[in-house]
Amino acid sequence: MSDGALDPRTDIGHVHLKVADLERAERFYVDVIGFRVKARYGIDAVFLAAGDYHHHLGLNTWQSKGGSPPPPGTTGLFHFAIRMPTRRLLAEALIRLRDAGWPLSGASDHLVSEALYLHDPDGNGIELYWDRDPSVWPRSNGQIDMATLPLDLDDLLSELPEEVR
Repeated sequence: MSDGALDPRTDIGHVHLKVADLERAERFYVDVIGFRVKARYGIDAVFLAAGDYHHHLGLNTWQSKGGSPPPPGTTGLFHFAIRMPTRRLLAEALIRLRDAGWPLSGASDHLVSEALYLHDPDGNGIELYWDRDPSVWPRSNGQIDMATLPLDLDDLLSELPEEVR
């Protein structure tokens, strides 16, 4: 019997979003973000993943077809995060966003990670990020120190060959 805490191997398996227009959302998450379609559930849902996982992201219009984003001042999802395995892959994501003309809503260095923030076509917040190695995370008094500092996008892009930037 555990002490009530989650096992440290626990992770978030997938996110499922209500969207207004399934085709529009699918195009964004496939063409701009880079997921691949893994399965469809009729005409109202699609399941997307990176690699061979069954799905990291579900999109559906079951209760939201033609709907609008929640108004400011309401509760709900702030953002969900997609962790990239390397800094270079985060830089490649920035290039895909730039080439698609998709705006960032922010870019931050959190000391433990670097992150790009944006919104999907339905207004859902997305964080694209990579984690620095935990051995270099700043700590004090047994706690991890985090911050929200401006991210140097030019330095991030230096991960890529000059002809790609």
